[in-house]
Amino acid sequence: MTALALRLTQSRRYIPSGALLGLVLLLVFNVAFTQNFLSIQTFNINLTQVSTIVIVAVGMTMVIATGGIDLSVGSLMAISGALAPLIFGANSGPFANPVVGMIGAIILPILAAALGGVLNGTLVTRFRIQPIVATLILFIAGRGVAQVMTNGNLQTFNNEEFRWLGLGKVLGLPVQVWLMLVTVAAAAWIMRSTLFGRYILATGGNERAARLAGVPVARIKLAVYVICGALSGLAGLLVIAINSSADANLIGMGIELDAIAAVAVGGTLLTGGRARILGTLIGALIIQMVRYTLLAHGVPDAAALVVKAAIILAAVYLQKRES
Repeated sequence: MTALALRLTQSRRYIPSGALLGLVLLLVFNVAFTQNFLSIQTFNINLTQVSTIVIVAVGMTMVIATGGIDLSVGSLMAISGALAPLIFGANSGPFANPVVGMIGAIILPILAAALGGVLNGTLVTRFRIQPIVATLILFIAGRGVAQVMTNGNLQTFNNEEFRWLGLGKVLGLPVQVWLMLVTVAAAAWIMRSTLFGRYILATGGNERAARLAGVPVARIKLAVYVICGALSGLAGLLVIAINSSADANLIGMGIELDAIAAVAVGGTLLTGGRARILGTLIGALIIQMVRYTLLAHGVPDAAALVVKAAIILAAVYLQKRES
């Protein structure tokens, strides 16, 4: 096999050709038939809307690669988004200092969401609870915690430094897009080039064999839930920074379904043992482009949900044929 053929074979392991073709076809259709699609504004809008989904979906990919699932990501986003304004908006104590308050408003909410990941991972590994049930606990209770923290009220703020996370630009691209790209690049490197990444795949491929081979299965599972929780916390910060407000009732609502859909469309096996980080990025872009295309051509958003469901069904069917 030539070196070029080897590279092409390896690339198919990380990027599903069907998903890539689907994205290209969507782009070609929009270039030809959607007005102003090639404008910078349209480009930034689509990337901004998809960035938080991708960040959450990267963590979801790692969890699913171990054979698990995380339904609590939206609630962890709500906890993170509700906590941040309470910190940088403090009028007394150490967080009243603008610099300390800003640092705390970024670090502590992410840590709080990561702590939710610790809870999820502990329930799965130590108490042997099925992942869908274990994470359903925080799916329900987490948003309630966020609502209690804010008394169910909408928090609005005008903190320019914090808003920069959602509205600022670096080299012409929104900050959250850079964070998305860094997250994808880091996760792809971890999965492709590190022992930790290989342990994740081994755990999801055959947990019993991985344990017998010396893989610390419990620690690996705990780690991926913590990573997923931390990334959900980051996504929660981006959402409230974009909106300049935090509503614990709405932050991250339904994002767990978008994240799982992106993972499925991107070619990661929902039964574990395979993780395609770049595929997840492409899957999220496909879902975003389908939604944008339908809305741009006057199709109701309800129809976009039906099309999204059809795409997921097709992705799962193709996965079954490949396996």
